[in-house]
Amino acid sequence: MSRIVVAGSSGLVGKSLVRSLERSGHEVLRLVRRAPASASEIPWDPRTRWLPVDALAGCDAVVNLAGESISKRWTKSVRDAIVASRIQATSLLAQDCVRLGVPTMVSASAVGIYGDRGDEILDEASPSGGGFLAETCLDWEHALHPARLAGVRTVSCRFGVVLSRRGGALPKMLLPFRLGLGGALGTGRQWMPWIHEADAVGVIEHALADGVHGPLVSVAPEPVRQGDFAAALARCLHRPALLPTPAWALRLAMGEMADELLLASQRCRPTGLIASGFGWRYPLLESALADLFP
Repeated sequence: MSRIVVAGSSGLVGKSLVRSLERSGHEVLRLVRRAPASASEIPWDPRTRWLPVDALAGCDAVVNLAGESISKRWTKSVRDAIVASRIQATSLLAQDCVRLGVPTMVSASAVGIYGDRGDEILDEASPSGGGFLAETCLDWEHALHPARLAGVRTVSCRFGVVLSRRGGALPKMLLPFRLGLGGALGTGRQWMPWIHEADAVGVIEHALADGVHGPLVSVAPEPVRQGDFAAALARCLHRPALLPTPAWALRLAMGEMADELLLASQRCRPTGLIASGFGWRYPLLESALADLFP
């Protein structure tokens, strides 16, 4: 049994991760930004760089999933909050891992680090791209460097779109499809890296146990174009997918966020996961959607 501290445990992946770790017999302590409700919760405030002095003492690993949602229109204040929430939390936890000798830290990142790359095949060896998300993810991962240099085994899980019925991007897509108004976004030719929620949790558990280090592209092994994703979702819901949303309409509604979240193309290959023997429960989009919409 390991003692694992989780930041961001109230988020989509965090909730499932805590349940899974506890089922496996691990002791899980959750960092919370409110008054603790149980002995397994530890208060902290990354915005003021406050963490109880012994919060990470004696733990075997830290998992950092903390960060402001990116699914809001990117005003200046929202952009500042997206960046600050990730850098502040990661740097504070990395600093304490070094101070208290925590051997492993696994932190979230995202495939947004690559920017818009067309049909280029991307993996852990690929350079970062341009744009707000790419710069944010690069700074996010750099916040781990002090821990890495001090000998902490660090892993940055570069997640694609996490598919879940409980939150994230998928529920936002359902209404237009159920009304028969769904379709591709923009041209639909852009590559959409995705991963089932259960496999996102599995990747973190794999990173904790396997000894991998550095960036880890955390997506399903079979990439799909966004138009093919829309068609597969429509089939699963027994609805048509006949009404594409033009890029100009997305930009009008969402601004810069549309280009970086919905229209950017990232053809990601999970080279590190394949090489380390990770086994996906849902490697194919059809099986993932069939599980989510039985």
